[in-house]
Amino acid sequence: MQLSRKMEDYLLERPAPKGIDVLCGLQHFAIITYAVPAERFQGIFPDRFKLDTIEVDGQVMGLISVVPFVDVDFTSAVFPFPKFTMGQTNYRIYIIDAETGERCVWFLGTVLDSWALVVPRYLWNLPWHAGKVRFDCTLNEETGLYDIYQMETRSAWAEASVELAQSEADSLEFPGFPDVESALVYLTHPLAGFYHRRDKKLGTYRVWHKELEVKPARLQSAKFKLLSDLGIVNELEQNYPYSVLIEPLNEFTIYLPPKIVD
Repeated sequence: MQLSRKMEDYLLERPAPKGIDVLCGLQHFAIITYAVPAERFQGIFPDRFKLDTIEVDGQVMGLISVVPFVDVDFTSAVFPFPKFTMGQTNYRIYIIDAETGERCVWFLGTVLDSWALVVPRYLWNLPWHAGKVRFDCTLNEETGLYDIYQMETRSAWAEASVELAQSEADSLEFPGFPDVESALVYLTHPLAGFYHRRDKKLGTYRVWHKELEVKPARLQSAKFKLLSDLGIVNELEQNYPYSVLIEPLNEFTIYLPPKIVD
C-alpha cells in the first residue's frame, strides 16, 4: 500500500521568507504516532482528502500523531523582532490532498502556552487552544539521548501527559512501509496542513524544514484526552504507539498568514 520513497526527492529549497513569515526552533520535538483502523477517521475531514493508509497484519490503518515541543527563539524570519519561548502540543492525521496528490496532514488543532495565542485563534480563526504546557527533560550530552522526557498539558480542550525513554538499543521499525526511509518521509516531512477554521471554513498552512534528524524512543506512559474523546485512540491503546521519534532541536520556517481554501 505504501510505495518506496527517498528523502532526497522531498528536500525542497527553502522558499524565501517575506512579510510576517516566522522562524522558530522546536526543542524537545517528539512525534508520538498511533496506527488505528481506518474507519475511525470517517467524517473528520472533507471529501477532498483521503486517509493516507498503511496495511498492518492485513488490516488497513490510518496514522495520527501527537507532536509536543517547545517553541524557542520564535521570531520574524525577515525583520529584527523580539524572540519568544512557549510550549505547544499539536495533533495531526496523515492524509492525501486528492486535488494535488500531495501528502500532507489534517490538523486537528494545537494547545499553546502563550499570550500570543490571540493572534492565530482570533485573527486567523485557527483551531488553537489555551493551556499550560510543562516539560521536564534532561538530555544526555554524551549520547544525544534523553535521560528524562516528560510533558504535561493542562487544557480544557486537550489535556495530555506523556513520558518517554531512550536508549542505544532502541530501533526504527515501521510495519506497513517498504523501508525505514519511506516511513520517515511520511512521518517527518509533510510540509502542508489543512484544518477546519473556527468559523468552519477550510484553511491551510505551509512550513519548510530540512531533513529531521530524529531518533527512536519508547513510550513509558501516555494520556491524550483528545484522542479518546474523539474515539480515535482509546486510553488503553494510547499505551501502545506505532512509533515514537525525538529530535532535541530543529528549525522550522512557517509561512504566514495561513490561507482560506475556496
